[in-house]
Amino acid sequence: MGGVGVTVVMATRNRRERVLATLGHLAALPERPPVVLVDNGSDDGTAEAVAASHPEVRVLRPGRNLGATGRTLGVEAAQTPYVAFADDDSWWAPGALVRAQQHFDAHPRLGLLAARILVGPEERLDPVCAEMARAPLGTEPDLPGPSVLGFVACGAVVRRSAYLEVGGFSPVVFFLGEETVLAQDLAAAGWGLAHVDDVVCHHHPGSAGGRTDRTRLQTRNAVLSTWLRRPVGVCLLHIARLVRRGRDPQVRGALVDAVRRLPAVAADRRRLPRDVELQVRELERAGG
Repeated sequence: MGGVGVTVVMATRNRRERVLATLGHLAALPERPPVVLVDNGSDDGTAEAVAASHPEVRVLRPGRNLGATGRTLGVEAAQTPYVAFADDDSWWAPGALVRAQQHFDAHPRLGLLAARILVGPEERLDPVCAEMARAPLGTEPDLPGPSVLGFVACGAVVRRSAYLEVGGFSPVVFFLGEETVLAQDLAAAGWGLAHVDDVVCHHHPGSAGGRTDRTRLQTRNAVLSTWLRRPVGVCLLHIARLVRRGRDPQVRGALVDAVRRLPAVAADRRRLPRDVELQVRELERAGG
């Protein structure tokens, strides 16, 4: 299935037509990477359609929605040293995965590579990538680009061993904003994370729907991510700021949702090392 040492792992749920179109883009790549699709409990025939149209794709069916942690099943199934994530509306540019492999091979401490993401048919640069390129954390000599402590999952490539070492995406956060804790855990384990401009990903998201629920989920997950890894004082300050917005029903709902997950937070809570916490604070001061 090709000689590139990067497997593409995609998780999806009930987006059959979008998945088939994206797999077509991946199948056309000259490097022909192996692809693992994790079907998070779809009931629209996604798994069957992929098996029929793309028999080269390995389809995993956990039978329920695992959220972002479904990607971990794909990483475990991969047989290459590196894994590139893709959403069902994103794909890698020709040659991108070959360049990613070269960067990992040349930089043994590199645990995660955050690519340049071009959004939509007009190929706008993703604002997160623009912030990463500003390099508020500088560039370490043993990394191929500016150091980062965050990324966009659909435009990230990981060293498989590093990802599995830290346990992958947090099941507590589940989905949306899941990148924060993983980035911090990789850094806490001593791995480098870098933005690399010459590795390119295309992202064509559909129209945003369910914005109210999305706001509630984003707010909840920001609370959970903070309590999972940050000092208690930072956590309390974050909560106080949200409480002052308590008239917003989405904020109130997010706080209620977060409280329900406190037992899971307590079981997985661990403080970041001092050097990583200082980097997080530097990014917060820089607005990153």
